[in-house]
Amino acid sequence: MGKIVKALKSILTGPDNALDIRNLKYLPRWAVLLIDVGLVCISIMLTILILVDLSPFQYTLLSFFEKAVLVITLNTLFFFVFKTYAGIIRYSSNVDALKLLLATCSSFLSLLIINYITYFFVGQKIFLIGGLLINLWISFSLLFLFRLGVKQTYEYFKIVQKNQSLINAVILGVDENAISIAGALDIEHPKRFKIVGFLTQEDHKKLRVLDKPVLRHTRKIHEEVASLGAEAIIFSENALTSEEKFRLVEECLENDIAVYNAPLVSSWNADQPIAKKVKTLQIEDLLEREPIQLDVQNKIDQLTGKTILVTGAAGSIGSEIVRQVAEYNPKKLIILDQAETPLHHLQLEISSKYSNLNFKAIICDVGNKRRLDRMFQTHQINVVYHAAAYKHVPLMESNPHEAIFVNILGTKNLADLAVQYNVGHFVMVSTDKAVNPSNVMGASKRAAEMYVQSLYHDQIKKGEGRTKFITTRFGNVLGSNGSVVPLFKKQIENGGPVTITHPDIIRYFMTIPEACQLVLEAGAMGKGGEIFVFDMGEPVKIMDLAIKMIKLAGYQPNKSIKVKITGLRPGEKLYEELLNDECKTLPTHHKKIMIGQDVVRDYELINEKVKKIIKSAHKLKNDKVVAKLKDLIPEFKSNNSLYERLDSVKELKKD
Repeated sequence: MGKIVKALKSILTGPDNALDIRNLKYLPRWAVLLIDVGLVCISIMLTILILVDLSPFQYTLLSFFEKAVLVITLNTLFFFVFKTYAGIIRYSSNVDALKLLLATCSSFLSLLIINYITYFFVGQKIFLIGGLLINLWISFSLLFLFRLGVKQTYEYFKIVQKNQSLINAVILGVDENAISIAGALDIEHPKRFKIVGFLTQEDHKKLRVLDKPVLRHTRKIHEEVASLGAEAIIFSENALTSEEKFRLVEECLENDIAVYNAPLVSSWNADQPIAKKVKTLQIEDLLEREPIQLDVQNKIDQLTGKTILVTGAAGSIGSEIVRQVAEYNPKKLIILDQAETPLHHLQLEISSKYSNLNFKAIICDVGNKRRLDRMFQTHQINVVYHAAAYKHVPLMESNPHEAIFVNILGTKNLADLAVQYNVGHFVMVSTDKAVNPSNVMGASKRAAEMYVQSLYHDQIKKGEGRTKFITTRFGNVLGSNGSVVPLFKKQIENGGPVTITHPDIIRYFMTIPEACQLVLEAGAMGKGGEIFVFDMGEPVKIMDLAIKMIKLAGYQPNKSIKVKITGLRPGEKLYEELLNDECKTLPTHHKKIMIGQDVVRDYELINEKVKKIIKSAHKLKNDKVVAKLKDLIPEFKSNNSLYERLDSVKELKKD
């Protein structure tokens, strides 16, 4: 007999999992309801057998079949009322038992009321009171035992699960969310974590939750984790500040403790296994700062009921601007980009998410002024968010004419047309690489800044035009195309090496939503001619960033994943600046946004020099292009680039 049981267990929980009962999918709600109705039918038959055996007397107002139909109908009705069929049977709880009790008791009371109403009007009852009580007891017992049996069977096969390595983990927090996470992970299959306890900032003496110990964590959290026999920690608390979370993660990584992050249970998608929702903590979770508090009303005034154009709309920054602008119910949203496939994907996303939004997708190169002119003629545009740009430093260093066509000519075309068609606001997205530029990309963006600033002030001087030109300047954006973070992630996934250009290189970082929120805020508060500089927080050393990302992925730096120094790329600086030496800053009503007061050059001079740069670009004369950029931007000094030799040349021959 023992061999038969062992063989059966092997079949049901074997390595091929062909008949593994734990892999059975959840029963649909209709199936649970049908089973419950079937159990009610069984309870009715059992009741009849008991009553016939106990007493020959029966009320004959209705036949046994009619009585059964009435009982089944009322039970089914209350199953719907209390949704007894809605839960997952294997995860049944006390709440589910209470729902069953309420449903069966409600059916009993309803039948009792019908019984006495019939007696009052007809003079005869339908049911024996004892029969109703017996049926109540039998039906509840069958429904309850069914759920208990399924749950215990599932638990049994889960316990005998073999060859499965579990991660011993503690959960940081002891609030509702933390307890829900622990409970869900304990009953999930296939199991990934074994929760061995909770850590909390509060002092709970000898407290146990879900029969697991609760410890108060001190400044040495790794010691508490070790005392519970855990090798990982799951963050569930949202009460921690970014600084507190960063400190705890630092300590965990230094002591080889894996760190995971669990979202709020209320945001979980029921279609995804619970264990998969608990993910390795990402570097973005540590670099994010406190939520930004913004003035919503000024953006409502600027965007609601207006026609908005977003250039570079398919890019990482442009697409997020599109999503945020769409929330303000514009009259029309025009999304423009030259990248066909990404624009198509964005178009599908916007159509799905904002079904009532009036928007138009346009394929266009911002260097094509004739095409842009037709667009401005057709649509009465009120606000332009200009995010179209080439931004990869090494590529633009090798192809300077392309940087001119998009970053300078494209900006000039849009700015000139904005003035011509009386656009209200023109918001240009710039970069910290435009400050004291050391590469072609940064210089081209600085030239674009200079052009729109001088154009605005020329309007004011002549008393013409109404377009407010506003420039926003910030550093690296997490997760954007070309950002170092997705590059490091891919390199780690591929087993390394993680490549860094210089061990001392530092950068400022900001999340995409945060950067775009500040772009909208600056655009709404701008009066015209300003360069808005964003508070990027503390700079991050790229070497430290790489080390943390490797550890967060569960690897040892320079052992399982190598870190390789490749040398600075052409045009790359060790650190970026948000302001040059001549620029002063003024505060605004938002603490994260400052106004940089740059020296404004004469429009006629800037325009003439910009035209010469564009002319050289059309001739594909790279040296001439870069030399004329340096003439326009005296602070442009090439770094680690073949154009460094031009910095010593004071005068070049004209075309």
